[in-house]
Amino acid sequence: MVRSTTPPDTLQGTVRAEDSDGLDSIWVKVDSAEVGVDGSFDYVFSAPFRFVIAAGKLQGTRVPVQFRARDVSGFLIVRDTTVVVVP
Repeated sequence: MVRSTTPPDTLQGTVRAEDSDGLDSIWVKVDSAEVGVDGSFDYVFSAPFRFVIAAGKLQGTRVPVQFRARDVSGFLIVRDTTVVVVP
């Protein structure tokens, strides 16, 4: 859950991906902000993330969150979720 966004708040956590072929890239998108990193062909990737949630969102607003990981053979997995703005 995200607290009231007046003033801006943050969403933070850790993203982890694992693939036996090796990872090409990992992406995290929160609302319209997106960050991607090179997987360096490692089999396991784990890193913290932190995004600022824009001010002015009303209580109950759902903020979209998406995680994507691509392995070295081009297979892409996508996971979508949301966080809800709370007081």
